[in-house]
This record gives sequence, C-alpha cells and structure tokens, in this order.
Amino acid sequence: MNYDALIIVDMQTALVENEPYNRVGVIENIKALLDTCRKKELPIIYIQHDGGTGDELEHGSIGWTIYKDIAPMPDEKIFEKEYNSAFRKTGLHEYLQETGVKNIILCGMQTEYCLDVTCKVAFEYEYEVTIPQSTTTTFDNAFASGKDLAEYYENKIWNNRYAKVISMEQVLKLIEG
Repeated sequence: MNYDALIIVDMQTALVENEPYNRVGVIENIKALLDTCRKKELPIIYIQHDGGTGDELEHGSIGWTIYKDIAPMPDEKIFEKEYNSAFRKTGLHEYLQETGVKNIILCGMQTEYCLDVTCKVAFEYEYEVTIPQSTTTTFDNAFASGKDLAEYYENKIWNNRYAKVISMEQVLKLIEG
C-alpha cells in the first residue's frame, strides 16, 4: 500500500505531560513514523486542539504547543480544531482532496475522543485509514484504564471496520516500499 500522508492528532504538551497510557512507547512509535515519512518525503499533517480561554489547551499557551519530541518541521502542515473531529471546520478534508490524499496513517490522542471521531469521519469521507498499533493513547477514567481503552479501540472498534490496525513494523515496511 502506498500512503499519501501521516496525520498526528492532538499530541500537545499539556496532554503528553499528563502521562497518558504508554506515553513513552507512543512517542517513540510516532518518532519512528515521522523519521520514516520524512525520509520518504511523505506529507505530515498535525492536528492541534484549541480548548478555548482558560483551558490547558488554550491557543498560544505552552500546553497547546505540539510536544517537543515530535514537533513539526517548518514545511509541515498544521490544522487547528475546536471540536473532537479533525475535519469539522478545519479545512483538512478540502486540503486532502486538493492534494490527492486517499490513504492515511492516523495516530495520536485521545483514543476515545478526538482520534475515534477523526477515524470515523475519515472513513465516512472514504479515506483508507491505517492506525499503527501502539500509536494511540489516552488516560484512565472512571470506567476503564487508558490501556484498556487504547487496546479496545484498536482491536475491537477500529480494526477492519473503520481502519486497518496493523503493527508498527508492517507500517514502516509499507512506507519504505
């Protein structure tokens, strides 16, 4: 499979520093994706959430910035959003259409919120979505651990329904050709 773009959702300082499930593993996996995509000159798109005034993800705040270890290069595209979907009122869909993107690699956080909605909307727009295993993360909540949520969405909700969830090794090999 030939991928057309890597989309990284909400990997922002405030969220990453709050220690989501498998933080180190997810960051390392996204770094590997970034390295491989950059070498192959595959477009990289960042999604950045603005939580509004007073929120930890308030536009312009330190928490709002994309986490330093996976920060974008100057020529990489960033779309800001105010909703859980990376597509709602952001221009992302129009940009992907204009640039001919159909096959995307999707990763980031939070698994059960922004990543889930973005995955399902991408599916509705008929993009081919691949989610590398262990590239999504979230936090423990009153109902489930971050680990259980990430694994449940990867294996039971997304895989073979809205996306292909495959190993990092497979994705890296497919990118490299």
